[in-house]
Amino acid sequence: MPFLLLIIPVACIFILNLPRHETGGKIAPWVVGAVCLAQAGIAVTRGLPFWLRVPTALKLPIHVSLNVDYITAVILFTIALVAAVATVVALNYSPRRRQNFGSLTLMLMAGMNGVVMTDDLFTLYIFIEITSVTTFILISMEKNENALEGAFKYLVLSGVATAFMLAANMIIFMRTGSLSFSDVGVALSSGSPVIKAALVFYIAAFCVKAGVVPFHGWLPGAYKAAPNAVSVLLAGIITKVSGVYVVIRLVGGIFSGIAAPGHAFMFLGALSIVAGAFAAIGQKNMKQMLAWSSISQVGYIILAAGLGTKLALAGALLHFFNHATFKSLLFVNAASVEEQCGTSDMENLGGLGEEMKVTGWTSVIGFLSAAGVPPLSGFWSKLLIIMALCASGQWFYAALALLMSIVTLAYFLILQRRVFFGKIREGLEEIRESRASLQSISVVLAALIAAVGLLFPAVIAVMHKYGLA
Repeated sequence: MPFLLLIIPVACIFILNLPRHETGGKIAPWVVGAVCLAQAGIAVTRGLPFWLRVPTALKLPIHVSLNVDYITAVILFTIALVAAVATVVALNYSPRRRQNFGSLTLMLMAGMNGVVMTDDLFTLYIFIEITSVTTFILISMEKNENALEGAFKYLVLSGVATAFMLAANMIIFMRTGSLSFSDVGVALSSGSPVIKAALVFYIAAFCVKAGVVPFHGWLPGAYKAAPNAVSVLLAGIITKVSGVYVVIRLVGGIFSGIAAPGHAFMFLGALSIVAGAFAAIGQKNMKQMLAWSSISQVGYIILAAGLGTKLALAGALLHFFNHATFKSLLFVNAASVEEQCGTSDMENLGGLGEEMKVTGWTSVIGFLSAAGVPPLSGFWSKLLIIMALCASGQWFYAALALLMSIVTLAYFLILQRRVFFGKIREGLEEIRESRASLQSISVVLAALIAAVGLLFPAVIAVMHKYGLA
């Protein structure tokens, strides 16, 4: 029953805030974990146990249509996975901060769940704004200068995206009297200059939310300044649900009969791949390098989504999940380094692999997957994307995607060498491995990355069975 994915997180916010901060802080990880587990179960089964199951499309009294299909189920599972990982990272927060973080994470889950389940543009706008406001609060949790600056940039650019979405919705509604995906698809295919303006507004809005170049100005600063647990949420799922997922859904739906949006997304995706990869090389802060890497990796998904073929969309969906796992792993390990060393500046780090073996070796798995090295999960999703580009005659984009994977390997080798390899830097001799909870979640994510890669034939068989490949 799709509406439960909205009701359960919101109801648990009230439960979490009934007791005092000490008690609320103690139960927060368990409450969020239970919600994540329930959501993962619902996503895997696409509903509830058979005796409680109702049709997956539900019309509520307020005319909000919610639907859980197989693509949506993959995204819902990814949301639950990343939220659970971020909750583990937040275990060392004070009780009050854990309670606040738990409440905001539950609200964020409700907003993102709404984004992926709706098939109406106005409802989509409402849930995106719930996600955006919650994200702004999460980024600014530290309340220091960098956090407030990052949150302010996000707020301003998110406000611009909101204005674009509202303008586009207004134009479409005045023309059609409806904002359902099907009706909007018909309107956009009319070729009217006014409708084309609405199309440009939509593209700009979703690219801002996704942090696609040249709409990425808010992203590197926000990733660096946000608390570690929030960085996991930002990199792992927030930008991908509020921006990238919407692009995948719209290109495969309402934009499917129009060539222009696909070409625009392909160009912007390729631009993001190149700009993000080369900008990452010059970064001196671990989290900021990972932020630019996220821009580059998201570019692969946007590029594939813009192509819009069945194979390309399968690659985009698989890379969506893979990016959530390997980038969450890398940000968890960045949190481990920052907790143990008090900094994430690579100039002040070095040789940590001697004492932080679990963190160091799981990072190797994460960045090899990001670079597309076989047989890890990232290799297969990038291979699908490149195969789809070649099959469609897009040889330039295919060559670019392959070349930038080599650049990705280069900058992650730089990160690994500066942080983990070599002789331990003076002053860090007493450093020890991170807390057990972070080690455990790093090992789990690394194992998941390896498993998806090694079991890829089974993964692609399941995707083919359900029409996803």
